[in-house]
Formats: sequence, structure tokens, C-alpha cells
Amino acid sequence: MSVTPLPRDPEDEQRDRPPRRSSAPAPGRAPSLIESFNYAFEGIIHVLRTQRNLRLHFLAAVLVFGAAIAVGVTRLQLIALVLAIAFVLVAEMLNTAIEGVIDVSTTSFDPNAKLAKDIAAGAVLIASITAIAIGFLVFQSAVGQRATNALDRVREAPADITLVALVLVVLIVIATKAWTGRGTPLRGGLPSGHAALAFAGWVAVTYLVGDHHRFVVSGLTLIMAVLVAQTRVESGIHSSLEVVYGGALGAIVTLVVFQLIG
Repeated sequence: MSVTPLPRDPEDEQRDRPPRRSSAPAPGRAPSLIESFNYAFEGIIHVLRTQRNLRLHFLAAVLVFGAAIAVGVTRLQLIALVLAIAFVLVAEMLNTAIEGVIDVSTTSFDPNAKLAKDIAAGAVLIASITAIAIGFLVFQSAVGQRATNALDRVREAPADITLVALVLVVLIVIATKAWTGRGTPLRGGLPSGHAALAFAGWVAVTYLVGDHHRFVVSGLTLIMAVLVAQTRVESGIHSSLEVVYGGALGAIVTLVVFQLIG
């Protein structure tokens, strides 16, 4: 008895169809200029679609360019930022290409293949550290004096303001968790209390620290706050949204308190 096959859903056919790519040039014919650009853009798009690290680098690049425009960096400073960002992106793409070639050429564990991947990853790390150092130097020069002038009026603010801000952050966190009905005051739920307090502390330190090395101290405190938030996500206690919400809540509430009371 024959069975008539059911017609396939057009969406299933579209999903099973391989992604469209530019046709390869005929054997013996060099690709045209347009084809070369198409291949290059396909490589960039493929890496963006498949590599999380490169997507993060692209997001960081957008944020850095936005901050550079906002603070009004000089042309030379902007050139330094562009070169640093390009250095990181190129290193990340080369790392991806090297990993792809090694995965195709080896079917079993090879110490030399692992070493090659580690070296490529090390190149990305060096590029990232260099970019961070350049960004620090550029924004320290562009933002340092402006931030110092803006914070001078609250430099002598009493510690009571910090206490008020932190207590207010804790109360808002508890109230929000009670309203959403998720988590406990010290674990889970929206928002992350640890992230809220960490970023509240960052804003407080930025306001209270003296002129000397203010940018450095604020930067180090921000890094510690980000690490606190990251641990809450990696431990599975909070989602990324809960951590981002908590960090924004702590920073904004503390900023408002210092502006009103200071």
C-alpha cells in the first residue's frame, strides 16, 4: 500500500535551505572587485553571526565611539581609538580563521593544534589590553578635568550622604522584589541587590574621592562593580536583565541623592 507524502511546509524548506553565498568565480578566473568585497563582507557577517566575542567587541566599539563623541575627543585621540578598535577586531577575526582551519585539518587532539589556538587567543588578549590602555589614556585626558570640575562642589560631602544613598538603594531593592514576588532580599529575583549596592558604591566613591587620581580610583571601583555583577550571572542566581537593572538602579539612586543633598 503506497502512502502519499504530505506536502512540506514552505517555512521548513526555507529553513533547511543552505545560506545564500556569492557564487565562486570560474576556475582560472580571478574574482572581480565587487566579488572580492562581497567575500570580505560575507566573512565579517559570518563571524558576527557565529562568534559571541566579536559581537561583544563590536558593541564595545559602538559605545566607545559614542562616548568619544560625547566628551569631544581631539582628532588624534579619535585616530588612536580607531586604530585600537581595528586592532582588536582584526585579531579576533584572525583568531577565528585560525581555529576554523585547525578544526578542518585535524580530526583528533593534537598538542600543536592546541598550541596554535592558544597563541592566536593570546594575540587577541594582547590587542584587547592595548585597546583598554589606549582608551584609558584618551578618556582620562578628555574626561578627567571635566569630571573634576563637576564634582568639586561635593568633594567634602559627609559620609552620611553615602549611608543615606546605600540605605535607600536597599529599601528600593527590597520593595521591588516584594512587588514582583520573585527572589528573596539576599538571593535571586528582580533586581540584583548585590549589583545595585556595587554600582551604588562606585558612584559614591567617584563623588567622595579627592582630585588626586580620581579617574583611576573610579575606574577601579567600576571594574569591581562589574565583576560583582558578573559573578551573580555566572553563578546562576540572577539573569543578565536582573543584574543590569540592579546596577542601573543603584547608580541612578546614588547619583540623585548626591545631587540633591550634596
